[in-house]
Amino acid sequence: MHSFPGKLLKPVLTILLTVFLSNLLLAQDNYEIQVYGAPTQEKGTTMFELHSNFTLKGSTETINGVYPTNHVFHETLEITHGFTKNFEIGFYFFNAIGDNGRTGYVGSHIRPRISAPEEWKLPVGLSLSVEIGYQKPQYCEDDWTLEIRPIIDKTIGRWYLCFNPVFDQSLHGYNKDVGFIFSPNIKASYNITKEVAAGLEYYGSFGPLNHFLPANQQDHQLFAVIDLDLDPKWEFNLGYGMGFNQLSDRSIIKMILGRRADWHKAHTNKMLPGHM
Repeated sequence: MHSFPGKLLKPVLTILLTVFLSNLLLAQDNYEIQVYGAPTQEKGTTMFELHSNFTLKGSTETINGVYPTNHVFHETLEITHGFTKNFEIGFYFFNAIGDNGRTGYVGSHIRPRISAPEEWKLPVGLSLSVEIGYQKPQYCEDDWTLEIRPIIDKTIGRWYLCFNPVFDQSLHGYNKDVGFIFSPNIKASYNITKEVAAGLEYYGSFGPLNHFLPANQQDHQLFAVIDLDLDPKWEFNLGYGMGFNQLSDRSIIKMILGRRADWHKAHTNKMLPGHM
């Protein structure tokens, strides 16, 4: 007597799960578009970074209460301080600039990170960061989130390779029961000169670890980027990216401008003759 409803149950649940997870991927934001290298900030130094991203072609409708991303500037201030040789803490302050009420403070995250000591003599650079924080629900379906980011990198001649197998978890919000989402980031760049490198950065979201989504429901973006290393105090990254399916923001320009401050060196200089 229950065979017919039973046959319908599986396809209905499959459809509901697909819609639910598709909305999850739509919630991915573009506030900090960066593949992280393994080294942590040196002890006593602070890096101030401004992440500026503009979505040329993004979502145009409000979905699950989240504002559309089309023609929005995302401005993020990241402040990272090195407390020991292998430990740093980063702070993020997210902001959005757009029409129709989309301008405002979005939220903040904190990110401690530890790196493997050089004494271990590993064949690759290795570090681990854990990021947790809050974003207003009108900008993200999940207001409290957790990110676990292992970081592996390697320099081979003029080539630089980096892999961030990221695991995202909603702690509170629309997707709190989904579990960890696998969102890998990959970078490959080539040093054209000592000061200029060109490369590609990939950002993806495959869905829950126990249930990867079909390819057409995943989120895949590829950026062509330029990195400038003109001065040890400064950092510059500029890129243009494209999304490869209907769930991705289709066209984005991103820029990262960073300035490093060495507080210990500045204090030492003040104590030297001629610097008083």
